[in-house]
Amino acid sequence: MPNNVGGFYYDELEIGQAFEFERIITEDDVMKFAEVSGDNNPLHTDEAFAKTTIFGERIAHGALTASFISAALGNNLPGPGCIFVSLNLRFLRPVKIGAKVLTKISIKNKDERRNMVTCAATASVDGKNVLAGEAFVMVPSEKA
Repeated sequence: MPNNVGGFYYDELEIGQAFEFERIITEDDVMKFAEVSGDNNPLHTDEAFAKTTIFGERIAHGALTASFISAALGNNLPGPGCIFVSLNLRFLRPVKIGAKVLTKISIKNKDERRNMVTCAATASVDGKNVLAGEAFVMVPSEKA
């Protein structure tokens, strides 16, 4: 049963438990992310510049795609009340504007001593991973 703010307590989580969601990267997402993050790299914001790069077009910020992992952890698994401690991530492919990104989180390991879970984290486009890694998250105990 989710805790009082909608997340799961540590004892409710099981190895293999998973969550996934899809989101399309829009032009607005990229421009808002550039504004809020301050990352105005023309690879993301300037079509003329981006055409001169190896990608041949603008791509989304890697950190924008990675932020979907934070969303899945904070909103769904483990959910509200968890504390995102660290993320070990590899960016594997560019994400184009208009791409549908499938983000997946699954519980890989539990550390009872610290109420910490290790989650496998991936994002893919058209069945190909664009990023992959592990997230480390502290999860509230029902006893707390």
